Amino acid sequence: MRERIALHQTRRDHNWHTTEAPFDLITPLQAAGTAPVLIDCLTLWLTNLLLAEADLTAESARLTTAIAARAAPTILVASEVGLGIVPENALARRFRDAAGLLHQRIAAGADHVIFMVAGLPLTVK
Repeated sequence: MRERIALHQTRRDHNWHTTEAPFDLITPLQAAGTAPVLIDCLTLWLTNLLLAEADLTAESARLTTAIAARAAPTILVASEVGLGIVPENALARRFRDAAGLLHQRIAAGADHVIFMVAGLPLTVK
């Protein structure tokens, strides 16, 4: 994973600033001020919270409130996990449901939603 992250960073323009925020996305969002922010990725953030047994509903609400308060562009990346079969494993089902609810909450407040399939953008909203 470290190599993958390093490769992504080397492909970016030198003006990009990277912040690792495995649990607290609010502080970096607020610290960015009027600068555009790219959050990559909500799915990993949710996984971290789920495994830490955090209150997913409260954390999702905090994140959507922080995003709504921003005046600058905020781009969020998430993996779609609900298109396959329902997992047999209880933890995987809980994650799948939580991801679906988080994505719905984020999409409801977003100006634009784009679903990427095979590198092709499908405009949802």
